[in-house]
Amino acid sequence: MKKKFNYLIRISMLILVLIITKTSTRAIEAKVENDNINKTINLSTMALKVIEVNKNDKYAAIDSYTGDLTGYSFDCPLCNGTLACAPKYNIKDGTTTYEDIDYGKVRIVASSKNLSCGTIVRFKSDRISDEEVFAIVLDRGVRGNALDLLVPSEKYAMDNIGRSSINYEVLRNGWER
Repeated sequence: MKKKFNYLIRISMLILVLIITKTSTRAIEAKVENDNINKTINLSTMALKVIEVNKNDKYAAIDSYTGDLTGYSFDCPLCNGTLACAPKYNIKDGTTTYEDIDYGKVRIVASSKNLSCGTIVRFKSDRISDEEVFAIVLDRGVRGNALDLLVPSEKYAMDNIGRSSINYEVLRNGWER
């Protein structure tokens, strides 16, 4: 008698587990539907499309920072006329721009190692231009979130740039595409 009772309890528990499993599966299988002509919305696909659009938009900001902007030239007291990032361009000829494959002609900046070599940044500074400035990190020598813009001479840096606080956006992290 005791065996029959245990057997009935086990069968009852099994049936209960099957009922719970079956009802919870229905909730998982439910689809979200739009009542416009019964089109099914696939949220995963929509999210991937948004990521793809942002990835293809080279002007979409990846990150943003606040830091000081200063200017320097190849002939500054601690400079040797060669950029720190590979391929270590010689800038003793007065070069202050770089021709980037994706962004065209951009200014050159020095940053701390917080930004990888080849990083593209965008900022606005009335001291430099009325338009947004696009620059590439090709040098080192500053701390924190500061940027040091390469200019033709130390006199130009002191007279026109000085030191100011700016907000800047990272458009490309390093040489990644």
